[in-house]
Amino acid sequence: MKAAVVTSLGRPLVIEERPDPRPGPGQVRIRVEASGLCHTDIHAAHGDWPVKPTLPFVPGHEGVGVVEALGDGVTHLEVGQRVAVPWLGWACGRCEHCLSGWETLCERQRNTGYGVDGGYAEKMLASADFATPVPDGIDPRDAAPLTCAGVTTYKALKVAEVRPTQLVAVSGIGGLGHLAVQYAKIAGASVAAIDVTDDKLDLARELGADILIDARKEDPAEVLRRHGGAHAAIVLAVDEGAFASVYGGLRRGGKLVMVALPAGGTIRVPIFDTVLNGTSVIGSIVGTRQDLDEVFRLHAAGRTKVIYETRPLETVNDSIAEVLDGQVKARIVFEM
Repeated sequence: MKAAVVTSLGRPLVIEERPDPRPGPGQVRIRVEASGLCHTDIHAAHGDWPVKPTLPFVPGHEGVGVVEALGDGVTHLEVGQRVAVPWLGWACGRCEHCLSGWETLCERQRNTGYGVDGGYAEKMLASADFATPVPDGIDPRDAAPLTCAGVTTYKALKVAEVRPTQLVAVSGIGGLGHLAVQYAKIAGASVAAIDVTDDKLDLARELGADILIDARKEDPAEVLRRHGGAHAAIVLAVDEGAFASVYGGLRRGGKLVMVALPAGGTIRVPIFDTVLNGTSVIGSIVGTRQDLDEVFRLHAAGRTKVIYETRPLETVNDSIAEVLDGQVKARIVFEM
């Protein structure tokens, strides 16, 4: 099989020929059809975060494909069934977090494309319990971005407890942001979309955003305050300044939900304003298997639209460069 491999942090990925992996007990082998390029994959390949992945490894946590082989003990999946393999590749199922519905906080979790090889390959292994069935009728190229970009923003809006008539600011309209706009509209909220490129602001308008804020020309906080302040701000832009700019646009009782992970990023939170205004600053990390199932059901019902462009896996390094340069409108999906 062919795979794109990180052999050295910060260096271009290498296309390698590897033997087909053999599923162990509780695993399945998947023939990958599509795999999305997430900014997290770039952070992984560059070694941006404090916990480094072990080299060599195959990135990718938006892998979608067809089950090709079953390991011992797998009875709930079938050969030929389409599944998706998200960032949460495995969790223990026994700790306080897992048992209370927060498996994404499990301290023993394994992450696809970081702790175990991911979807930048023609074939991959996955824990059968964490390979989520994709409903019939969903194109694998749609399912791939939904597997991370979709479930991550869907969960962030759940964490923010968004309700009808509220104002939600979405900072960063791209692979994640274009889906966040749609989930906020499904929840009945008004949406203020914030970005620094014309194409992405136009996309936000097409997807139903009520307020467009060009952060090159105006202060997002000031604009949000003119509209009464945001009940919630979902920060998806990989830029430290984006967090501070929307924090100042929250109304009293508002929630800043941090999703993007800029390398070494920090934010200064004013204690006085936070206390007096009852502001919440919350981190939100991906979503559970149940969240992903709900994301797929919404898409199958025709409630969401995934914007993507397809590329062959051999373009992985050029594709990463385009994402970093802000040239990609929404999502790149590698077709195998």
